[in-house]
Amino acid sequence: MSAPTASLRQDSTVIGLVSLAHGTSHFFQLLLPPLFPLLKAEFGVSYADLGIMAMAYYVVSGVFQTVAGFAVDRFGARRVLLFGIAMIALPALLMAVAPSFWVLGLCVVLAGLGNSVFHPADFTILNSRIAPARLGHAFSVHGISGGLGWAAAPLTVTALGVAFGWRGAVFTAGACGLVLLGALYASRRTLATESDAGGRAADGSRPHRAATGLGPLLTTPVWLCFGYFMLLAMALTGLQSFSIPALMDFSQVTLANATLALTCYFLGSTVGTLVGGFAAGWTKRHDLVAAGGMGGGAALFFLVAAGLVSAWWVIPLFAAAGFASGITGPSRDLIVRGATPRGATGRVYGFVYSGLDTGAALAPALLGYLLDHGRPSAVFLFIGVTLLLGVGTVIQVRHRSAAAVSAQSS
Repeated sequence: MSAPTASLRQDSTVIGLVSLAHGTSHFFQLLLPPLFPLLKAEFGVSYADLGIMAMAYYVVSGVFQTVAGFAVDRFGARRVLLFGIAMIALPALLMAVAPSFWVLGLCVVLAGLGNSVFHPADFTILNSRIAPARLGHAFSVHGISGGLGWAAAPLTVTALGVAFGWRGAVFTAGACGLVLLGALYASRRTLATESDAGGRAADGSRPHRAATGLGPLLTTPVWLCFGYFMLLAMALTGLQSFSIPALMDFSQVTLANATLALTCYFLGSTVGTLVGGFAAGWTKRHDLVAAGGMGGGAALFFLVAAGLVSAWWVIPLFAAAGFASGITGPSRDLIVRGATPRGATGRVYGFVYSGLDTGAALAPALLGYLLDHGRPSAVFLFIGVTLLLGVGTVIQVRHRSAAAVSAQSS
């Protein structure tokens, strides 16, 4: 076997394993939301209570994401990734026997801790193990795997819930998570990085000490990127957690069709991500690509909020909104790269992406309150407004970054 062929096979294996872990983490993020109606009836709680529980998940995930980045540097990305898989699978098994809502909430908090590791661990492994010429493809597959994890969750979890009850659904998911943990452990040598004992980077270089300091995090472009991710997550969390009951209450959409609409959103997002990779290569105005996608998605959800979409049109509309969201992905990552000061990639990456967890923590309680008080249309209005605000952040990032570069060169 030639060296290039061997390298391609090794890179493909690493990409496949890391992307499988990433898709699993996204699946587990939506493990409970499709079961909210069953949990509400089981424990006698409100949607606001369920929203607070979801908020706790993302608060823990967001707070510990930066900590996870330090752990990756200290203990190795491979170990941290295995820990993350264990900490989303084991709490799911415990959820299956939870005697009360408070015990269920504790399990959710533990799962949030597990969810915090995937971005720093995944990208450390990919950057270390994948040949530079294939990194773009690696990041693309990694992003698509997350979308597929989200797409698979609503239908799969709902089907399991109908067949075995909500406890059987979460137990099955937890058991599958442990199987994945075993597979990753068996492939641990393939996943070794320079931060692991005895590991080396893909180019054979030895480990180097990480840069320190918080200065790069205090720039305006970086904070705008953080705000962009926060707003995006607020919209996405509202969609994931409450679009199904909101559609059922507001548009008289059946549970099956509402679930299918959400699934089509994520499938549309996956197709959009593929197209977005080409769009990012065709233009240097990545801010316009991201702004156009978010603006288009906002307009579609405003139509839903205004009651201008019949029940039958909800499914293709959600698919189109997902496509609009997905096409922004590659350009979004290039925007962040452009706003990152030299030598501060790790710190900025961890901080900016913690905006996803921040936004995901802020939205659920408010949206649960709106549903409890008979305002399902306001859920879609909220999603549209947050996407529209996100347009402003990506436009400003480019202007602020250009101004910073001009100031440095003068």
